[in-house]
Amino acid sequence: MGPRGTVTTFCVVNIKARNLDIDVPYVYAHIALDGADLALHARIGGIPYDRVRMGLRVEPVWTEGALHPDHYRPTGEPDADYDTYKELL
Repeated sequence: MGPRGTVTTFCVVNIKARNLDIDVPYVYAHIALDGADLALHARIGGIPYDRVRMGLRVEPVWTEGALHPDHYRPTGEPDADYDTYKELL
């Protein structure tokens, strides 16, 4: 399973969250990891918020010593075909 995946749905967040050092707007997305039967949610980085889209192929970005990825970024692969992730919406 994974670590790369496909953005299935997403939202643009325009409200600054307390205790979260991230500039707004930013994107939170559901990501279907390759081979997984359900999507996880994570922040998308490395791309302008208005360029994120369903089908975008992404990979995790880790910080040293972290148990979970800091965010996901585009892989540069072509977008996934809708039929490959529609059951995970």
